[in-house]
Amino acid sequence: MAESSSTERMALVTGAGSGLGAATVRAFIDAGYSVAGLDLQVDDTLHQDDGVVQYRCDVSDSQAVSETVSRVLDRFGRIDVVANCAGIDHTYWLEELTVKQFDQIIGVNLRGPFLIAKAVWPVMKQQRGGHIVNIASTASVRVWSGASAYHASKFGLLGLSRALNIEGRGDGIKVTTIIPGGMRTAFFERFTRQGIPLPDPEQLQDPAEVARTIVFAVSMPTGSLIQEIVVTPPDEPSWP
Repeated sequence: MAESSSTERMALVTGAGSGLGAATVRAFIDAGYSVAGLDLQVDDTLHQDDGVVQYRCDVSDSQAVSETVSRVLDRFGRIDVVANCAGIDHTYWLEELTVKQFDQIIGVNLRGPFLIAKAVWPVMKQQRGGHIVNIASTASVRVWSGASAYHASKFGLLGLSRALNIEGRGDGIKVTTIIPGGMRTAFFERFTRQGIPLPDPEQLQDPAEVARTIVFAVSMPTGSLIQEIVVTPPDEPSWP
């Protein structure tokens, strides 16, 4: 039996345990949404924490995604918005990048949003509406060395978003791609482990600003859709 009323707006956020995902959870709560947060790094399978119900879920695992989305629906009764914030990267040149690392990047960054969309699509069709927000990166429109798998995942995510946007039109399902530049999150910690110089913090943006952009995108009137939006710090080195 669902615990939420049928009129309450509900958002599902992946990668909700840290970084942009955590900021997005907070932004949706502040906007009056009920929120289900999915992350692989939560201790309990299900617990209540500051207004968000968190579920442990590997978004690259089809069974885990299907079961978790079912549990979310059992609890909330609907899913109005999905924000696919989960992301991973291994910054290595091609000769150093392992197949396992490549598969992990594609699994989280591209397969994950596909699996989530596939799982929520039927309920959004039944609701005659819903909004999926996929978090790409400037790596989906620009390239640099040592990130071949990451580029492949983010270019692919941009293409997936565009295709789903067309498929969803007849059922009132909207798809927006957010293309953020660098953010002040733990995402860059891998640079230290790999001996790569860290980016200048002054050239990184607060993830809360990108999170507010996500909420803004899903708050557009019914007759309008932000299909893609680029959000970068003013001094973003990877743009234009």
